[in-house]
Amino acid sequence: MRDQLQSLLAKLRFHGMASALDAELARAERDAVPPAELLHRLLTAEAASRRERSLAYRLDQAHLPWQWTLETFPFERQPGVNKAQINTLAGLDFLRRADNLLLIGPPGTGKTGIALGLLREACLNGYRGRFYNAQALLDELYASLVDRSTARLLKRLSQLQPLLIDEIGYLSLKPEQANAFFRLMDQRYNRASTIITTNLDLPEWYDLFQKKPLVDALLDRLQHHCITIRIDGPSLRRPQTAPVPPATSSPSRRSHPAKR
Repeated sequence: MRDQLQSLLAKLRFHGMASALDAELARAERDAVPPAELLHRLLTAEAASRRERSLAYRLDQAHLPWQWTLETFPFERQPGVNKAQINTLAGLDFLRRADNLLLIGPPGTGKTGIALGLLREACLNGYRGRFYNAQALLDELYASLVDRSTARLLKRLSQLQPLLIDEIGYLSLKPEQANAFFRLMDQRYNRASTIITTNLDLPEWYDLFQKKPLVDALLDRLQHHCITIRIDGPSLRRPQTAPVPPATSSPSRRSHPAKR
């Protein structure tokens, strides 16, 4: 009977129940567990297994380049970041409101670390988000124009919650990429949150995209219902210097003439 149950559970893909079956049946025989309790314990094992597999899938699909978390962010080394504000964002209310998050600051100040920590927190809480390097995203949008799959790609990207676009800065841009990026932000507007990190202040986006009407419309959608964090602090990539120990006085020594 156990072999038949294992075979049936495997066909149904009830992996959690299958892994717990032998132990729970042995426990039921030993302790005279009622059938209802046995069924409940097996279903609980299956539910836990599915949650774990779903979380692993979401983290894999998020394409996190580094396993950074908010717990490991060096707040003590970055005075330009308000830890209380970041912890509030970690509650993910901004995702429920479909607010955007814009992190602006010089290179190395921790923008990507904070953004990845929030994306990971979203995955842990059931959201399906995705990390993209800005240039890689724009290149993918441009490639979709060739095989006419842009509409399908934009639909998939517009459903990500949140979408993290990292390093909007000194990019190589074609007019078609700028147009496709605007279409993406327009489809996500008021529907899903976009997290953007950039070392360019917003007025500099006009030089980047080279289209004033497009940038006007883009920033209008991006900044409506948007949380903007400007990080003005030291680069975290600089090596930490160890504190210099105070000088200690050494006992005086009598000098001796050098031997010849």
